[in-house]
Amino acid sequence: MCLGIPGQVVEMVEGYGDQLALVDVEGARRKVNIGMLPAAPPAGQWVLIHMGFAVETVDADGAARALSGLEMMGRARDDTVPGPAGEEAS
Repeated sequence: MCLGIPGQVVEMVEGYGDQLALVDVEGARRKVNIGMLPAAPPAGQWVLIHMGFAVETVDADGAARALSGLEMMGRARDDTVPGPAGEEAS
């Protein structure tokens, strides 16, 4: 699995063949290029998105694991925030 943002396909975007899909990412809907996938994913399918491209289809568990990993990377390691030159800020 690659590093990607999970999103759930809502529908295909008309007028672009099988190249663009409307994808729900945490409540925000975005147009995503699905041309790298072997087949157009159906509505409800989870995909991993990288740089505006769906690069992999995943199941709901895979999407949850990807989201959990992204959330973990965004958390601070502890409650202290280093100030200038590594000094602890108050």
